[in-house]
Amino acid sequence: MRLIQQVEHRYMRKDALPDFRPGDIVRVVTKYLEGDKEKESVFEGVVIRRRGSGTSETFTVRRIGAHNVAIERTFFLHSPTILRLEVIRRQKVRRARLYYLRERKGKAARLKEDRVRAEADKARMKAAKDKSEGEQAKAD
Repeated sequence: MRLIQQVEHRYMRKDALPDFRPGDIVRVVTKYLEGDKEKESVFEGVVIRRRGSGTSETFTVRRIGAHNVAIERTFFLHSPTILRLEVIRRQKVRRARLYYLRERKGKAARLKEDRVRAEADKARMKAAKDKSEGEQAKAD
């Protein structure tokens, strides 16, 4: 069993993705090849589930597209095609699987904002910014 984990560890992401949970609104930037050009694709929506562990960990993002057609896309968390993952907004939910959003339309599909986690994110971002400015001042 330890051997499998050692092999899997080689394929895990080295860069840290932000902490996100079901209910959060995220923006996933992926790369893809079109001919001989490498392009970026952006998919933004609500995380409706996270599952798995190790290299097989996945998350599903749901958004409402053109003509009110719902689009769900599942991503591998450790995929090399994911360039960036940004948490846009934190929302408060009490379930790990938000499949009930599939039946809801319009305003009924909205979730309440999680202000506690949002404030913690702001404080963490401010501390990181202050730290980087302090290091920059020392370098000058």
